[in-house]
Amino acid sequence: MKIERWKKNKRKLNRKHLLIITGIFTFGLLFYYLVWSISPGSYAKAETYELNIPEDTLIEIINDVKSENNLQTNSFVDHQNRHWYSIYFEYQDKNQIIHTLTRAKNKTTTTFYFSGYKNKTDIGNWINANEYFLWWKNSKEKKEFEKRILKKIEKKLKLKNQKEEKK
Repeated sequence: MKIERWKKNKRKLNRKHLLIITGIFTFGLLFYYLVWSISPGSYAKAETYELNIPEDTLIEIINDVKSENNLQTNSFVDHQNRHWYSIYFEYQDKNQIIHTLTRAKNKTTTTFYFSGYKNKTDIGNWINANEYFLWWKNSKEKKEFEKRILKKIEKKLKLKNQKEEKK
């Protein structure tokens, strides 16, 4: 009799623990989503890449990559805006505009941001690089950006560093 009562109480206790753990997990996930959805800053949902290069040199390399790979756009002009330098690329085969930014972290390090993208024919409707809470919905565009733009910038950066080491 006592063993059956003990087993019954143990099952209730296990259920109670499971409900508490599930509640904490759900609350944590909802809290994370809330913070993510109202993240502060101008470009809070941008994908960031830290590069060990001064900002002005990075901008030169980016301009070389744009011209060598036919990524220029006539729709938007690259420009400085306070701490940010906005740079636009165009995937001409997809008729898509890519917005990126640079910001100097210090004299030797620059943060490169993949801010967003849009269809060239849309008047507005920018889609943030990390627009969707579910990361796999963002990964296709980020992978394409990394392949078509970032890898080429990193390759040029590596070549530039090798030339400087030889001097």
